[in-house]
Amino acid sequence: MTDVKNAGPRRNAVEQLPLAFSHDAATGRDDLLISARLAAAVSIVDAWPHWPSRVVILAGPVGSGKSHLANIWKDHSGAVDIHPKAGANAAVDAANGPVLFEDVDRLGFDDNELFHVINSVRENGHSLLMTSRLWPMSWPVELPDLRSRLKAATVVEIGEPDEELLSQVIVKLFADRQLYIDDKLVLYIVNRMERSLNAAQTIVDRLDRLALSRGTKITRTLAAEVLNELGNSEPSD
Repeated sequence: MTDVKNAGPRRNAVEQLPLAFSHDAATGRDDLLISARLAAAVSIVDAWPHWPSRVVILAGPVGSGKSHLANIWKDHSGAVDIHPKAGANAAVDAANGPVLFEDVDRLGFDDNELFHVINSVRENGHSLLMTSRLWPMSWPVELPDLRSRLKAATVVEIGEPDEELLSQVIVKLFADRQLYIDDKLVLYIVNRMERSLNAAQTIVDRLDRLALSRGTKITRTLAAEVLNELGNSEPSD
């Protein structure tokens, strides 16, 4: 039966203590796995500080890689995180250097505060990167001046990860745990999983923990169990 080759020393050390360890996945620029759907977003991040506009928005579904790219840009630019809400003084941070506002559509914002942030980066020659699941035209903006500023921003769409990228991500996530997975098992998982990078992370975490708790290898049977638990059943023939 297909399984993964487990790194001996690592398994022996933790077999008797199957806790929810935190594995620090490599998330630097050199570790970024690039597919056609991610290429435009990678290019804009790599192009900084020579952006076509002071404000760039990465828009894409959950698990599409927005946060990975945002973290790469943050490390490269020295940007600070902001949340433009009333009383946050985010515009002050924007006057001092590059700023990052993640999960715009989920966290929400104050129209006036975001308007002042955008004005601040423009006036001081800095940059603002925002990430969102929705395009800015779908944000609940009531201030006309802010709507105008957002129309001038550079928006880059990130599509859902394809099978090739998901396969690469799963291999990488197992490698981060010193586990080396068989191609057939990777394909089995990819063909049955939700199309998101978050799902890949969840599946690998659960497989690793379940195998540790039972003292077994990661097999197709174990993968099927985890996938079924997550609502990813066997496709019909």
